[in-house]
Amino acid sequence: MERLPTAAPADPVASARLARAKAGDLDAFEALVIATQPLVLNVALRLLRNREDARDAAQEAYLRLHRHLSRIDAARSIEPWLCRVTINVCFDLMKKRCAPSGSLDDVAGSADAAGLAVAGDQDARVDAEQRAGLLRRAISKLSGKERAALVLRDIAELPTAEVASRLGCSEATVRSHISRARLKLHAALGGRRP
Repeated sequence: MERLPTAAPADPVASARLARAKAGDLDAFEALVIATQPLVLNVALRLLRNREDARDAAQEAYLRLHRHLSRIDAARSIEPWLCRVTINVCFDLMKKRCAPSGSLDDVAGSADAAGLAVAGDQDARVDAEQRAGLLRRAISKLSGKERAALVLRDIAELPTAEVASRLGCSEATVRSHISRARLKLHAALGGRRP
């Protein structure tokens, strides 16, 4: 049977909890959910920028965890695997919605649009909205790994080491994903800074 890898060894308490949950102990599964909920909700909220959507994404991530529980190695930390699942769920939610209101829209244009709205410069505001739209489309065309690395590092402002841990890859790979993502965004914006 295939095992789903995770990056770091689990602490003994979490490992025992996961082993009991795999054996069918619902209280242990609930304790696992409670222990990891801050991480899952934080990742979902940072990606989706909407509490209700983040809760929906967390619920789906935990459903996937329950479905694949038997394939997870209890000797490894569950957090990197759960983080990747949460990111995938968030991307799935964003894809389902043609206009992901309250997600990358806010990230892409909030600073420019807010400053320009105060200034009252209609032409500049329209330009900022167009740039935000270009940025959103460019971000949506990134590969899942590039988008996850970029969002976690540049938007969630997590250290590269933590992004690597959460994505289950090396720091060099994270830097590579971010570099490629930034180059693609730069090209998509016609050489303009996002």
